[in-house]
Amino acid sequence: MSVVTRFAPSPTGRLHVGNIRTALHNFLFARKHGGTFILRVDDTDRERSTAEFDQAIRDDLEWMGLSPGKIVRQSERFHLHEREFERLKDAGRVYACYETPEELELRRKVLLGRGLPPVYERKPADAPVPEGRAPHWRFRLDHDSPIVFDDLIRGEQRFDPKLLSDPVVRREDGSWLYLLPSVIDDVDLGITHVVRGEDHVSNSAAQIQMFEALGAKSPRFAHEALLVAAEGKLSKRLGSYGAEHVRAEGIEPMAMLSVLARIGTSQSVEPAATLDELAAGFDFATFGRAPAHFDPKEVELVNSRLLHKLDYAAVADELPDEASEEDWLLLRPNLERMSDFGPWFAVLHGEVEPPELGHDERLLVKDGAAIAEKLDWAVEPWRSLTGQLKESSGKKGRELFHPLRLALTGRESGPEMAGLVERMGRDRAVRRLEAAAKR
Repeated sequence: MSVVTRFAPSPTGRLHVGNIRTALHNFLFARKHGGTFILRVDDTDRERSTAEFDQAIRDDLEWMGLSPGKIVRQSERFHLHEREFERLKDAGRVYACYETPEELELRRKVLLGRGLPPVYERKPADAPVPEGRAPHWRFRLDHDSPIVFDDLIRGEQRFDPKLLSDPVVRREDGSWLYLLPSVIDDVDLGITHVVRGEDHVSNSAAQIQMFEALGAKSPRFAHEALLVAAEGKLSKRLGSYGAEHVRAEGIEPMAMLSVLARIGTSQSVEPAATLDELAAGFDFATFGRAPAHFDPKEVELVNSRLLHKLDYAAVADELPDEASEEDWLLLRPNLERMSDFGPWFAVLHGEVEPPELGHDERLLVKDGAAIAEKLDWAVEPWRSLTGQLKESSGKKGRELFHPLRLALTGRESGPEMAGLVERMGRDRAVRRLEAAAKR
């Protein structure tokens, strides 16, 4: 069986970290099994859905490398929904209801007050129809046998349909709710696996009967634990944390995806350079039932670790044209974001502002300039420079190294000086030491 998964966002806002995780898991499962990942834009809410959010979702997925093999929109499939709805209505599996929301809420409170489950109570077939009131439509659940399915994460799931309300599938104004159009589209698109949050488990129970009513085989389900912030819940801040935020912060998309692929599983979070690398280790058997804790700081740490392992070929297009592989290998251990490379590249090959040094420090770097000018730059110039200065000045440790680092790089800290000094060359090093001595 060829695996077909789908990610089904509503274009009513930007993707946040929670639904990016869902998209990623659907993508990785399909990629691992050589299948197809479909983007199904659930734009049935015509008032809140916008073309701008539709485009933003597609742009974000593309930037993260989660390119769908196919894109469909529910708003372009209403004819299919209508046809299958009529078929279910003819079979008696959907039926008209006329209660108002207020009446339903009142009845719900009565049932709860009696200690009974607040399940919708079907009306007799010959019940009078209120004059002038348009119906909403419910799917009639089959109460004859339990609903049982094997969840790829949660194991066996069992529901008594008598304890479930017949779900509303269509409103009085004819607009659709989520459940039935989703099933109709899943059948038509050949979806084999539905991967989504655990808050949909009871929806899946009802939808399994919808698949059966349509004469279709139900897909396999994987309901993953919900994503929460490190302190315990998905805060508003994380609700806005997504591809747009990551891009603005200069974080590599693979850093965020590396975290989202592994949190909530028994696997350790490791920086992955490619989606294929993530897909190879993806396994629902490693997913736990406890909430998955997400911390943006972990993404930043993984971003640094990712940059430190990337080969030159993987980043060459993002570097200045003049940057060489030698430059990348020298500077990458000190990078937290790719944007850090440019300033350090300028330290190697451009100019730096002479620092303000104390009197003794200026004397030290002046002597350093004289020594540097005579050194054999092909044989460990930094070691030779500091060795001779230590001997002539009697200084050591921070007192020796800090003024030299400031004069040569304009920075308090950074990559190992040995590599920097060798790469910047004798002339640039001498010029910087002399300039710092005169300031």
